[in-house]
Amino acid sequence: MENHHKALVWKLSFGIFGILITELGVVGILPLIADTFHVSVTQAGWLVSIFALGVALAGPVMPLLFSGVNRKTAMLGVQGIFVLSNLVCMVTDNFTVLLLARLIPALCHPVYCTLAFTIAAETAGPRDASKAVARIMMGVSAGMVFGVPVSSLLAGATSFSAVMLFFAAVNAVAFMLTLLAMPSMPVGSRVAYGTQLSLLRSRLTWISLATVALIAASMASVYSYVADYLKNVAQLAPHTLSLTLLLFGLASICGNPVAGRLLSTNPLRAVFLFPFVLGVIYIALYFVGPSTLTMLVLACLWGVVYGAGNNFQQYWIASALPDSPELATGLFLSFGNIGITLGTTIGGMFIAGMGIRSIILGGLLFLALTFASILIRNLMLRQIPAPVLAAK
Repeated sequence: MENHHKALVWKLSFGIFGILITELGVVGILPLIADTFHVSVTQAGWLVSIFALGVALAGPVMPLLFSGVNRKTAMLGVQGIFVLSNLVCMVTDNFTVLLLARLIPALCHPVYCTLAFTIAAETAGPRDASKAVARIMMGVSAGMVFGVPVSSLLAGATSFSAVMLFFAAVNAVAFMLTLLAMPSMPVGSRVAYGTQLSLLRSRLTWISLATVALIAASMASVYSYVADYLKNVAQLAPHTLSLTLLLFGLASICGNPVAGRLLSTNPLRAVFLFPFVLGVIYIALYFVGPSTLTMLVLACLWGVVYGAGNNFQQYWIASALPDSPELATGLFLSFGNIGITLGTTIGGMFIAGMGIRSIILGGLLFLALTFASILIRNLMLRQIPAPVLAAK
């Protein structure tokens, strides 16, 4: 890959980082949001749910609607909306306005992400496409990994408004990089919507999408409320809580190469074992009391499995649609966020009914459903003479 192509990919990766840190950063400050806006932690969790729901609804549609727009123009529009929405979050004292300021950028989220993956692969060429996409995934991972601990650390030292200003600043830098350092990217022809819909007739595709959503729900139902769990169940001090979240994030990055190795050797077995491994960690979390050292160890193990889980989701749908990577990316974003919405909502219901500790039970419920969907898909594959999946 030539140097100018590498530079372009890193700019795209930073743009992805800005979007993901905006999406997930609020997870680390839900208790603060609850106090600031005088709502419950469960209601504060709606900020996670509504963003995920927006991405889920927009994933299959918005990239297609923008398929005829100059790619640079589309990306600048999305990044500008993210800057403005974070500034609105910074200044408002109305929880309804806060929810709307989360929903609007969520609807634009799939446009930038799909363009970033597509541009990276096209500019790198067939030989280096996978390396370019891997660099984009680093932006995704960094946003997912550092969004929570960074927001938690900032909130502990400053305020909710300062966290929103930081999110706006990151996206503003990404906007300027796109404006000043990326060439104009006009597109040729639109992709027909009917062509994409015709690829959704396979039962294998739909059971794969169900698994994507359930894996996401099994992780989000617990992780969305992790700050409150560590504070009230593990009884961690604020600085220790932030350290725990940071260790979780670093371990999650390590989960990416672990998942890569597993998927390159025996992908079906790796995904099959995922709900069991995460289930053991959840059970351990449930029975651990206020033990800082034990919680730090569990956070590291949990982080590795969490990072691997994100890779398993992407593989599961990409392998079902090997000839349609753009559609697979849109559906991955859509159904992954459906899972986040479902998991966060059900987790909140468990909290409201039985207390914060019960989110573990919700996570185990989703893991059981995940295992069932994986088992069904594997049984379907055995009935197909020519393998549909291409192991990667």
